[in-house]
Amino acid sequence: MSAKDTHEELFPTLTFDEFWEWVVVHPNCILRAGIQNSVIYDDEDYHWHFAQDGPDTHLVQVIRGKRLVGEFVVSRERVTYVQGMTGDGEGEILFEAVAAEEVETQLVCFFVMSHGLDVDVTETPHRVH
Repeated sequence: MSAKDTHEELFPTLTFDEFWEWVVVHPNCILRAGIQNSVIYDDEDYHWHFAQDGPDTHLVQVIRGKRLVGEFVVSRERVTYVQGMTGDGEGEILFEAVAAEEVETQLVCFFVMSHGLDVDVTETPHRVH
């Protein structure tokens, strides 16, 4: 299932690697993120942590102090592209990582951000927020 039918597409599609490089320097801009049947919401006591377990396994974690609150795993090889579009709330931008199957597309994971791509994703990553 994709939100593409109800949201306006805002950005050209990205590769997962381009999106990952961008999102890891914008952890304080994440409002919520998750997979198809699970959502992790941001909170002022939480911080987002990104890691890799090998070249194809990416971890998205939410931590409070030293305690893990939530986590999901993204297999890079499953993601065909990432699309950015308007979110449900005012000023929200939804990024969906999509697996394009032969017959249909499938949501791998999503990130709802407080802003869209405001820097060139081809730039060398540096902490912005």
